Amino acid sequence: MRIDHRIEAFSTLGRVLEQIGKEKSFKIDSHDLESFEQAFDKALASNAWFTPESVFNMLQSFGASMKTEELARWTKMYDLDAIQEPKRIAVVMAGNIPAVGFHDFLSVLMAGHIIQAKLSSDDKFLIPAIADLLIKIEPAFSDKISFADEKIKDFDSVIATGSNNTSRYFNYYFGKYPHIIRKNRNALAVLTGNETAAELKALGDDIFMYYGLGCRNISRLFVPKDYDLKTFFEAIEEFSSVGDHHKYRNNYDYNKSVFLINGDPHFDNGFLLLKEDHAMTSPVSVLHYERYQSAEELNAFIAENTENIQCVVSVSDDIPGGIPPGTAQHPNLWDYADGVDTMEFLITGF
Repeated sequence: MRIDHRIEAFSTLGRVLEQIGKEKSFKIDSHDLESFEQAFDKALASNAWFTPESVFNMLQSFGASMKTEELARWTKMYDLDAIQEPKRIAVVMAGNIPAVGFHDFLSVLMAGHIIQAKLSSDDKFLIPAIADLLIKIEPAFSDKISFADEKIKDFDSVIATGSNNTSRYFNYYFGKYPHIIRKNRNALAVLTGNETAAELKALGDDIFMYYGLGCRNISRLFVPKDYDLKTFFEAIEEFSSVGDHHKYRNNYDYNKSVFLINGDPHFDNGFLLLKEDHAMTSPVSVLHYERYQSAEELNAFIAENTENIQCVVSVSDDIPGGIPPGTAQHPNLWDYADGVDTMEFLITGF
């Protein structure tokens, strides 16, 4: 299948997914989405962290990223003609947020390879539903997609995503194959004190979307030494509905109790606990914060911890590589997890 045909197929898929996400409906003209809707319902029933809003957000975000011009721009960055024959790529997917393995799915197929996906038990329905829809759009993909129920086998290379613990297992099991193995990373936000109310509100999306479970969700906040945290809390007040989710609320109640019992100083707005802490990872419902003295100090910290940072959200020109508030969960196609160029690996990593 030629690259322009692949682009056309995924662009069509993107339009459908974006429309579903925007309209929050499966009644899309010219497409039979009954089985997709059934998979949607199964996904919600099997994972309490998956809500209609979070899955629709995911569909809209993926769909918006697959515009024809964006797919073309992305693929033109690479010499895809260098791929002489398709390889079988095993992709072990995580399940922390809805369809988190989709970008690997897209990358493997756009590169012209064959994907053998091992799904997380926490997310068994969404990626297969998207794959079925893609095959309806372009039947030539039917022999290029498979899902392993048990042990994956007969593959040429591996892309595996998991935790720090599972990454050790992945390295042991897959180390002899060409591989990308991802582990825990976290996102940071840097405030300057000059953010507008709209920018602080947008930061709320980066914190609360998917209930903070994604590697691109903010887990640590840096603020100027004299910053008034009341400004931040006022801007994110409209996200209070996260506290209505029972699992999130259970985490909030538990962490609040621990802080109170231990006498840990913290701020509490009723749905988010803000604790001064140097740890990179924060529990669900908790945001760690730290006061900084200078941009130079921050940039030194970021440089020293690159291996643990997924992205940095900031409006400051003094923070290289900072992305605007509200965009952390909407990466470009070429914004690769862990900074490892997946497409380049799929071309040269054999």
